[in-house]
Amino acid sequence: MARRAPRPTMHPSAVADPLATAGSGAMIGAEARLEAGVRVAPYAVIDARCVLGERVVVGPHAVLHHDVVVGAGAQIGSHVVVHPGTHVGAGAVVGDHAVLGKPSRLRVGSAAASAEPPAPLRLGDDVTIGAHAVLNAGAVVGARTIVGDQAFVRERATIGEDTVVGRGSTVDCDVAVGARVSIQTDVYVTARSVVEDDVFLGPGVTTTNDDRMGRVEQTEDGVPQPLALAGATILRGSRVGGRAVLVPGVTVGPDAFVAAGAVVTKDVGEGRRVMGVPARDAGAVPDADRLR
Repeated sequence: MARRAPRPTMHPSAVADPLATAGSGAMIGAEARLEAGVRVAPYAVIDARCVLGERVVVGPHAVLHHDVVVGAGAQIGSHVVVHPGTHVGAGAVVGDHAVLGKPSRLRVGSAAASAEPPAPLRLGDDVTIGAHAVLNAGAVVGARTIVGDQAFVRERATIGEDTVVGRGSTVDCDVAVGARVSIQTDVYVTARSVVEDDVFLGPGVTTTNDDRMGRVEQTEDGVPQPLALAGATILRGSRVGGRAVLVPGVTVGPDAFVAAGAVVTKDVGEGRRVMGVPARDAGAVPDADRLR
């Protein structure tokens, strides 16, 4: 005799519009609210006080922890985990197995630690999050931005509107990325970097922020001093070619051009081209290639 699929379970205090549906084995928690047209797939979990806007789709085995808000028309893929308090904007698309709002767990004395607990993750409207991407609590992602498959965005990172973060790339903690930025595959934007609007970072670009590589300075009495971390500052409209390396604290000026494979050890002036190891000036960027 065939087994009957389990019915969805809804807490008595949950509220669902008559046009909302939930598949077999789905669980809807206390005080959750499902608006018209919501579809919750089999075995998905919607925890307490979650709010799902009109026409939201939640895939099989997805887990939305308590106090998550999902805007109208958003799509949450299969096996996605959304941690407490996360806000997903209207029209967002979240790929399978993505993790949103992941809490950080740092080693004792980590330079990335903060005395304040991170705010919940916030995703703007029409954001796309790739499969297996991980975004930490405390990050903010602007409208229409794409975060690629297997990418990682850490706590206190902010990413502007209409930006692309490529597959496998990392935007580290305390990084500010502007609007319309193109971050290609396997890029590492280190902690405490600034990437302004309309910047291009080619595949495999690496920024660094610790010229002592973890070896802390000590006073004459042997007292260790805090690490002084300084990421790169990459100003508006600049372009950095594939596999280039930027050492701690350098500034790449507006509309500058860094050739592929260059190692940038000192600041690059506005509208200048550099290439080589170490990078050396190679003339001005043509006017036709500069932002207007």
